[in-house]
Amino acid sequence: MVLTGCALAQVLIRGGAAPRRWIGPAVTAVVPLLVGWAMTPTIGVEPEAGTVEVAAVQGNAPDVGVGLIDENETVRANHIAEAGRLADDVVAGRVPQPDLVILPESSNTFSAAREDPDLERIAAQLDVPLLVGGIAYDVDGRVSNRVVEWEPGVGATEEYAKQQLVAFSEFIPLRGIAAAVTPFVRQFGTDMVAGDGPGVFDAGGARVGVAICYEVAYDHVLGEATRAGAQLLAVPTNNAWFGRGEMTYQQLAMSRLRAVEHGRAVVVVSTSGVSAIVQPDGTVTGSTGLYTAETLVERVPLRSTLTPATRLGGLPEWALTALAVLAVAMSIWRRPARVMPEPVSDSGPAVDART
Repeated sequence: MVLTGCALAQVLIRGGAAPRRWIGPAVTAVVPLLVGWAMTPTIGVEPEAGTVEVAAVQGNAPDVGVGLIDENETVRANHIAEAGRLADDVVAGRVPQPDLVILPESSNTFSAAREDPDLERIAAQLDVPLLVGGIAYDVDGRVSNRVVEWEPGVGATEEYAKQQLVAFSEFIPLRGIAAAVTPFVRQFGTDMVAGDGPGVFDAGGARVGVAICYEVAYDHVLGEATRAGAQLLAVPTNNAWFGRGEMTYQQLAMSRLRAVEHGRAVVVVSTSGVSAIVQPDGTVTGSTGLYTAETLVERVPLRSTLTPATRLGGLPEWALTALAVLAVAMSIWRRPARVMPEPVSDSGPAVDART
């Protein structure tokens, strides 16, 4: 991306010059695109560890922007209702029996006791594990943004706490000043606590790696989960804050990037859309609308091969950053010294005595 962008900039800068000056940058801009296109057939999409039928439950949320801060109970009720409809459809044979059901970020609130009769009822009806996103409270009063695995007949088991928290939403810098400009201070008397490890769940016969909302933008979150054995990736998110703008599509594009990067199918589950099923080659094979109550049920492949990108992790970034620092240092070191002109006296230039 950087090479293509810089090359295109050089084409624009040199556009009015002779062709020999801009044809080199033009070729350079095209080469990465051709290489990417040529590599497409090498992206693995076939199942390597079987398949699972996964259900993504989008219960919907009010389109009220920041006013969503006061709608937690409404959002929860919507998702419990949509999950209940899924259970009824499965019992009636209208949709396939899923192996795993995923509900989005902020679709629930978990007390320290982790008791929830509604989730118990739905898990029992479906007889499959649920992965449920929500705000979770601990016995010591700490709060975090979590995904909780809910097993039928057992209740809450494994949990993952979001690692990359969002400023002015999940933690408040300069809290006293921020209170004047953001309503989140009113809702959260204390900052959320960040997790410190990858989220990988054994659920429904699959190893599922999780990134919550904009964690999908951070390389290490799903990279660590995949290296820890994830065969399928999930991105539970709450996009309702952002209305009908482009944010949800930008985040979906990030999820498609992660699918190709790690060679895994990705299930995007949003409160208000767009939820989507993304195949390991980045193809979207199912999606929902915005501000609708819908459930996607689709069979996805489980894969175990680690791509070069997964194996290398952040090493290419560190290497390129080091090269950039080295380039700047070399440019400073090799910068020629400025030559100061000799002073000229009032009587004219000096004359060599030998003349």
